[in-house]
Amino acid sequence: MEGLRIIFPMNTHSFRWIRLTAFSAIAAAAITSCASAATDFNQVGKQMSLLLQNFHFSRKEFSDDLSNKFLETYLRKVDPSKIFFTQQDVDALKKKYGRELDDYLMSGQMMDAAKAMHALYRQRAMQRIAYARDLLKQGGFTFTQDKTIERSRRKIDSWPRDEAEMQQVWKDMVEEQLLSETLRRETVARLAKEQNKPDPLANEKPVEEKLLMRYERIQRNIQETDLEDVAETLLSAVALTYDPHTDYMGARQVDRFKISMSPELTGIGALLGGEDDGSTKINGIVVGGPADKSGELKLNDRIVAIDSNNSGEMVDILFMKLDKVVDMIRGSENSQIRLKVEPADAPGQAKIITLTRSKVPLKDELAKAEIIELNGAPDGQNRIGVLSLPSFYADMDGGDRRCAADVKKLLERMNREKVDGLVIDLRNNGGGSLEEVRLMTGFFTGRGPVVQIKDTRGNVDVKTANNREKLFKGPIVVLINKLSASASEILAAALQDYGRAVIVGDTSTFGKGTVQQPVDIGQYLPYFSARDRAGLLKVTTQKFYRVPGGSTQLKGVESDIQLPTATAAFELGEEILDYAMPYDQIPPCHNYKKDSAIAGMLPALKAASAERVEKDRDLQIAKEDIAMMKQRIKDNKLSLNKKVREQENASLEERRKSINQERKTRFAQMAKDDAAKYKIYRLTLDDINAPELPLANPEKDNEQFMHVAEDPTAELDDSPEYPSGLDPELREGINIVQDMLKQQTPAK
Repeated sequence: MEGLRIIFPMNTHSFRWIRLTAFSAIAAAAITSCASAATDFNQVGKQMSLLLQNFHFSRKEFSDDLSNKFLETYLRKVDPSKIFFTQQDVDALKKKYGRELDDYLMSGQMMDAAKAMHALYRQRAMQRIAYARDLLKQGGFTFTQDKTIERSRRKIDSWPRDEAEMQQVWKDMVEEQLLSETLRRETVARLAKEQNKPDPLANEKPVEEKLLMRYERIQRNIQETDLEDVAETLLSAVALTYDPHTDYMGARQVDRFKISMSPELTGIGALLGGEDDGSTKINGIVVGGPADKSGELKLNDRIVAIDSNNSGEMVDILFMKLDKVVDMIRGSENSQIRLKVEPADAPGQAKIITLTRSKVPLKDELAKAEIIELNGAPDGQNRIGVLSLPSFYADMDGGDRRCAADVKKLLERMNREKVDGLVIDLRNNGGGSLEEVRLMTGFFTGRGPVVQIKDTRGNVDVKTANNREKLFKGPIVVLINKLSASASEILAAALQDYGRAVIVGDTSTFGKGTVQQPVDIGQYLPYFSARDRAGLLKVTTQKFYRVPGGSTQLKGVESDIQLPTATAAFELGEEILDYAMPYDQIPPCHNYKKDSAIAGMLPALKAASAERVEKDRDLQIAKEDIAMMKQRIKDNKLSLNKKVREQENASLEERRKSINQERKTRFAQMAKDDAAKYKIYRLTLDDINAPELPLANPEKDNEQFMHVAEDPTAELDDSPEYPSGLDPELREGINIVQDMLKQQTPAK
């Protein structure tokens, strides 16, 4: 990977909600042997430590203070909700390892500390889970106490003081889980009765038994941890202490990362999910993949054993970690795999299915578009394109599927269709390849600088688009939210800085203004060392800056026009992450020209948008939802009293019903208005050369990529679907493009 420059996607796991069913992505366990036993992780730790100090942007040297932070990061990583260690445990770990972890790493003795800390973690985790299982078996919870607990324990400053306090934490957590599951089942039963439908949960196992199975899965997962997992946990904590996007990835994680950057994978084409009963459920089947073509594997079927190489030996996967199940199912192209499956319509009657792996395109992750024709609008203002970019993908193994090439094809077809204006949807786009963004920016700006990149020595490299002219010349709106990060921010910033687009959405993007490069640690190990499982250091080596000189680090790209987005209620963004790097500025590029047209029309665009938002019932509901969610997060309280919770739920249910009742009438009229106002054409990469573009059909178009299993309670949700597949934020983006078309002549 030497010489490869990539802006890695943001670490979305940094703000995933940790629930008791998951505990931690790195739940430690009894250390078992693994195929990589020959890997000397002491040497891996030593070399990674040297690489960090020499390659990271900060060039920060190890010290006692930094060593203490390594341990703090490790503790937050393995016990983010402070439900395993007591304060006594933490104090003992700090006393023994706080000032010494850097010495363990640099002296090649890292695994001594890693295994000892892991052993304590395993002991405590198993102890807590066993206690929770005992509580469930004993029963006796009444849900009558007037007590609240923290909705999220992540913001709690300290661990429980001792065992007595820890046991109380677990008593409360188990009671809350029982209460939540009981209330869920009662709500589903009531809705089913109101709608004269059968209760989809009527045959589920008792609540206590379901939770016991959930703990069983956690315990089994704990027992699967091997030396590679133990090393990865500590090394990742060390790396993350330098900044939130520097990380260590073990060999398994490297493989998964490559797959995440690619728009295709080699496997059977099935979306898997772990069930409480220990099985692995088929939640989705990719259209055109091996599972789909065979017709033998069905939605909601459960896989219970796998013969990964069709060798004749089945491996029981009951309660196995989902990521390891996925690893077993993936394999080389044209290889065969056998699955032992319990059909959804015949539980307990297992059958054997043999499939041949193949490359499966993840089409729902590819760039795609729609063309919206506005009936009655004047020529030159009546065709608006919507370009959706889930990520800036690139095949890291040398394949020819690349985001910029795909976008070019879509834009060329849009030009042939005489599209006048464009909405680029970057919502939830966490980033990807810098090279793809550089190429893509030129499609809209023409030749000129795209982004400045500064290394630790202060050297600045300007990345330039070399397009002779713009591929798309009309006005542009870019939709963003707090989950638009990294490479997304480069594109949004460049289009804003060139005056080529109005940025619309959340207050700002995520704020990740750093560049990471992958370093293969195996290349730095002693000559005769085993290298294949050494893993990779994803290290921040550079920061990127906008062409006027300001960084997107921490600040992100601020919207020109703000909307009440779905992400606005949540605490998201670089600024909330530990050890985030600072904002700064460098001198601007002088060889670019900003179009002043948007600056001139922006006041009128803002005023028109604000007037529409004020009248848009759904955006006003979104504002109310945001305020309610922010208050809930601020309060961070959850009652253990069933009557209180029932009252809270009743209030929410009354509001939901009122909103749905109003929407049913209004959406029906909107659908009629849309049919008269819009004609929406689908434009995917499969449609590029079609003689005529097909009309979009939101329900059927989704099914062209993957057949997805529905939640058994989904039919009880009587919330009406938003008309035409155009959500409120997207509709407002289209409205703003219309305003721009009315006010300006398309650029020459």
